[in-house]
Amino acid sequence: MPNRRRRLLNLTVCASALALAAPLRAQSRVVRLVVPYPPGGPLDIAARALAERVKDSLGNVVVENRPGAGGNLGADLVAKAAPDGQTLVMGAVATHAINPWLYSRIPYDPLRDFTPITLVAQVPNVLVVNVGWAAREKVGSLADLVGHARRNPGRLNYGSGGNGSAGHLAGEMFKAQAKVFAVHIPFAGAAPAQLALVGGQVDFNFDNLAAASANIRSGRLKALAVTTARRSSAMPDVPTVAEAGAALGLERFDISTWFGIFAPARLPAETTRSLNKALVDGLGSPEFKARMATLMAEPAPTTPEQFAAFVHAELTKYETVVKATGARAD
Repeated sequence: MPNRRRRLLNLTVCASALALAAPLRAQSRVVRLVVPYPPGGPLDIAARALAERVKDSLGNVVVENRPGAGGNLGADLVAKAAPDGQTLVMGAVATHAINPWLYSRIPYDPLRDFTPITLVAQVPNVLVVNVGWAAREKVGSLADLVGHARRNPGRLNYGSGGNGSAGHLAGEMFKAQAKVFAVHIPFAGAAPAQLALVGGQVDFNFDNLAAASANIRSGRLKALAVTTARRSSAMPDVPTVAEAGAALGLERFDISTWFGIFAPARLPAETTRSLNKALVDGLGSPEFKARMATLMAEPAPTTPEQFAAFVHAELTKYETVVKATGARAD
C-alpha cells in the first residue's frame, strides 16, 4: 500500500508540473514578424510598436528585417514558411499590389500564397506644389492646378522617388483621370524628389504626408489635396483629391501607402481568427495609435475577409496603373 500511495503521489506531482509548464510554454512561444524592408522605415516602426502591444496574447514577437528586391525577398520567405501562425510578414501595397506588375517575375503569388490577417494602417500621400511657383502661376487649389495644366499642355512636370514608386503611380493616375499631361522626372528616392520640389526644379509631387509635413508647415510647400478617400486627421483642412476634383474627373481617386499582416497560405481558420483578434486588439491600443500618429498614419483594423477583398481590389487597380506607365523594375 505505501508503494501504491507513493506512485499516486508521483503521478500527481508530474501532472502538476505539466500544468505549470503549459503557460510557461505559451509565454515562451516566439512569433517571427518579417519586415521586408530595412530598419527605421514606417513598416519597421509599425511592426515593432505592434509587437510590443501583442506580446501578452501572442507571446514574444521578434521583428526580423529581410529587405531586398523591393520587398519581394521578405514576402517570399513567409510565403514558403509553415502555416502554423508563427511566421508572419508586414506586407505592403508594394509587395502585394504593385510589385506583381512592376517585376517581370516574382517568386510568390500575392493572393494564393498568403492568408490575409488584418490591414494595419494607411498613410496618405499628398499633392504638394512649390509655394513660390504656386504664387507666380496663381495655383491655390487642385482645380487651379488642373486648369493650369490644361491651358499649358506639356509645360508641367512632377517628381517622384523613382519609376514604379507610390509617387510615380499616383501622378500617372492623376494625369489619366484629370486628362492632363505632365512630364515625370524620377529621382533616386523620395527625399531627393522633395528637395527638387522645394528648390523649384519640379512643379508638383505626390509625396508621403509624414515626409512632406515639415515643409508644408514651414511654408515651403503648399498642400493641395490628400490622396486617400477620406481626409487625414493630421491635416483635416486639406481636402481629398476626390473631393476637390469631383467636377474634374477625379471623383474616384483613392491611393495610399498601406501595410498589413499576412501569414502563409493554408493557415487553419481557428489560427487565423486567433491572430486577427490579438492583432486587432493591439491596433486599438492608445499606445499604438499614438505611435502611428507620429507617421501621420491611422490604424485600420479589418477582418481577414475584409483584408482579402481589399488586397484583391488593390491588385486589380495597380495592374491598370502600372501597365499604363510602362514602368519596370527589372
